[in-house]
Amino acid sequence: MKPLPLVVAALILAFGIWRWRKTSTEQKLIGLVVIAGLTVYGSGQIHFDLEHTIERLGDTLGKWTYVLVGAMTFLETGAFLSFVAPGEFTILFGGLVAGQGKINVIILIGVVWLCAVLGDSTSFYLGRRLGRGWLLRHGERVRITEERLSQVERFYDKHGGITVFIGRFVGLLRALGPFIAGASKMEYRRFLPYDILGGGLWGTMLVLLGYIFWRSFDRLKTIVGQGFLALGTLIAVVVGVVWAVRFFRVPENRAKTSAWLDEQERKPLARPFVRAVRAAWRWIVGPIIRTLLPYLRFLWGRITPGGLGLELTTLLAVAAVGSFAYFGLWMLIADDPRPGMDFDTLRRVDDLRNTTAVDVAKTVTWLGSFPVTAWITISTTAFLLARKRFAEGLPLIPAFAITYIGVHVAKAASDRPRPLYALVDTAGSAYPSGHAAYAVAWTACAVAVAHAIPGMVRRTLFVGLAIGLTAAIGLSRVYLRAHWLTDVLGGAGLGAAAFALCGVISLVFAFLRHNRRGQVTADPARTTVT
Repeated sequence: MKPLPLVVAALILAFGIWRWRKTSTEQKLIGLVVIAGLTVYGSGQIHFDLEHTIERLGDTLGKWTYVLVGAMTFLETGAFLSFVAPGEFTILFGGLVAGQGKINVIILIGVVWLCAVLGDSTSFYLGRRLGRGWLLRHGERVRITEERLSQVERFYDKHGGITVFIGRFVGLLRALGPFIAGASKMEYRRFLPYDILGGGLWGTMLVLLGYIFWRSFDRLKTIVGQGFLALGTLIAVVVGVVWAVRFFRVPENRAKTSAWLDEQERKPLARPFVRAVRAAWRWIVGPIIRTLLPYLRFLWGRITPGGLGLELTTLLAVAAVGSFAYFGLWMLIADDPRPGMDFDTLRRVDDLRNTTAVDVAKTVTWLGSFPVTAWITISTTAFLLARKRFAEGLPLIPAFAITYIGVHVAKAASDRPRPLYALVDTAGSAYPSGHAAYAVAWTACAVAVAHAIPGMVRRTLFVGLAIGLTAAIGLSRVYLRAHWLTDVLGGAGLGAAAFALCGVISLVFAFLRHNRRGQVTADPARTTVT
């Protein structure tokens, strides 16, 4: 006998009796079916070997597991399927199949990550398309009113980014969050970086849990349950802290609390506790908060919408995707040095080759060579430093140096052979493509100097052309048979991660420098402890 299903069945039954008159006939029938199933399962009459079933299903599906997991991950938010089939189980199942060796765990993580972002983006644009009018017309059953929707819109305007990130780990928010974000007119450029980070962390965590614990599904279920319980507790604590900060920010609330503590201190039984609390606040908690508050404000500013906060979050998202491409593809080719996708791509490229296109590709690929990209990086740095744009200029050269080191470390470690019959001179290992990695400097430099170009349209066009050039350089390496496609993707990932991480460090140091200046000029009256 299994008590948990029986307890759940009893709770559903009690809730159904309480809401009997307000429940439709269809809902009553569904509830009775669920109660019957839980009762039969909890009685122990049905014996279901889940691990054996998963193993057999993995043997049957094979490579089709990618399609199943990817589709369910997309439909979970893209079609609100999480209300009937939570995506966690499907992703865990994919990790279990990868643990059995039937599919590749790196490819699976990439599929889950991509499909999670695509599903959220679809839900976001559905919300943008249908709008708040649709929510008001069909939201009465779940008590969505004009007033509540306005509150949600104001909340997303202030805290939409962190809500999108955290919502990926909470079932109800994961299903509705992207739709509400779109309906509340949240900008997609603000939505996407947080969604990439949340979707990547959520999907990678679940895949790796299934991959690591594929031999013990019961233990895996316990770990996942405890993890989400801990996350829920953490969210509750954070919400409580935010509420307390806002409550005590009001002078009247502080006065009322102080008066209440004075009243409790006059009671003999409560006096020791109240004095201990006040002593802890004065000598321990208060000094710690005053010390950490500027840094906590900086952190909150970086993970919530706003100019610099959005910039930093975007850089983190780029670094996350780039690092996954670089290290993930490295692991992939270590397991299979010549994956089928590389040969398929090379065959299609061979069909498009002609003399004129080869000459153009050789010119384009030269723009991604080390001397050219190094000169572009140094010149852009000098230009930015001359204009005293230190936050944009200083990270460029260190990032380019890290890219150079990362290219040669991976080449020496992977020792991957290049494609045969290259149309340009090549030397050394294939992975990663140095040209593709160095070419990211064109995009990074364009982004760094875009502030000097007047007009949003012109800046967007300027950066877009740089991104197009970076992509063209990478594709030219495949077209000229100098590299496999995975070499180009891994090199581009390395360059993107290096420049993004150096940009993050530069922004942090710029804040710390600004914060120290603010401490020097602070009003002494505001820092006096009473």
